[in-house]
Amino acid sequence: MTVLDRFRVDGQVALVTGAGRGIGRACALALAEAGADVVVAARTAEQVDAVAEEARALGARAESVTFDVMDLDRLDELVAVATERLGGLDIVINNAGGSFPRPLLETSVASFERAFRFNVTTALELTKSAVPPMLARGGGSVVNISSAIGRMSDRGFAAYGTAKAALSHLTRLMAADLAPHIRVNGIATGSIATSALDTVLTDDALRTAMEEATPLRRLGRPDDIAAGVLYLCSPAGSYLTGKLIEIDGGLQAPTLGLGLPDLEPGPT
Repeated sequence: MTVLDRFRVDGQVALVTGAGRGIGRACALALAEAGADVVVAARTAEQVDAVAEEARALGARAESVTFDVMDLDRLDELVAVATERLGGLDIVINNAGGSFPRPLLETSVASFERAFRFNVTTALELTKSAVPPMLARGGGSVVNISSAIGRMSDRGFAAYGTAKAALSHLTRLMAADLAPHIRVNGIATGSIATSALDTVLTDDALRTAMEEATPLRRLGRPDDIAAGVLYLCSPAGSYLTGKLIEIDGGLQAPTLGLGLPDLEPGPT
């Protein structure tokens, strides 16, 4: 086996959430190109159908599922698509997640708990559902997509940053529980050029500021993350578990402040 062969995942079945666009799409297609069959899951039917077609064009079997991971009671059904239509499950990419930034005093209990549920609880519950079919095939690999904001601080990220920090540590804890047959790792992403980021980058000046604040002087691309996912899932990464790989362009601080003002003392 050559070193490049170690990045193949032939005969494996992968399930990718949030796979209709951006990082999730790139991960699904990278795994398909490397030999895996894929279940592509996200909330928008047109997007997952298109990604599944792209995966088939790469030679993979692919199933598209319109699915909201926040529906925790139906996660077993998502796993069943892999096992019943594609014959098993070996790889889970917990990519779905996110949260809008907002000032601390405007962060309600509901929004905080939703961010935690969306980014952390969904990954926990989907992984639990995936464990039995993975063990039935001898083991598997889970990759959680976290964020650099889980280790850094900036105004406006109390909910999202806390959730991603929790996801990063959940990765380590699940790895301890599931070793030695199922490996669990994560990727802490930096600023990745996706449609979600485009909603923030309203002009070229903002993009330039983010690039200049990044040591590698560019935004990340979805395929930068997908390459890391493939490494972690493939035999090339077979001696890693419970680890977070930081694919963030060298960030040591957030790249774009939200400009939230100081709180001022005075009467309420």
